[in-house]
Amino acid sequence: MTSAPATAPEIAIDVHGLTKFFGGRKVVRDLSMQVKRGEIYGFLGPNGSGKTTTIRMLCGLLTPDQGEGTCLGYN
Repeated sequence: MTSAPATAPEIAIDVHGLTKFFGGRKVVRDLSMQVKRGEIYGFLGPNGSGKTTTIRMLCGLLTPDQGEGTCLGYN
């Protein structure tokens, strides 16, 4: 994990090509998005669509198989 920048970044969440496999099944597929500081987003989808897996990757609880993401300047 890297140190956070001294000032708050303009982009709060920055994700490029985030992908995760479980047992050969691709549960998150090439997700790319940016959320600017102060914006509010809803993360919606049916059961099993990868919402929780994506949040766990952004929090550092899971390692993505491909791609990268930063949250408030931390990878």
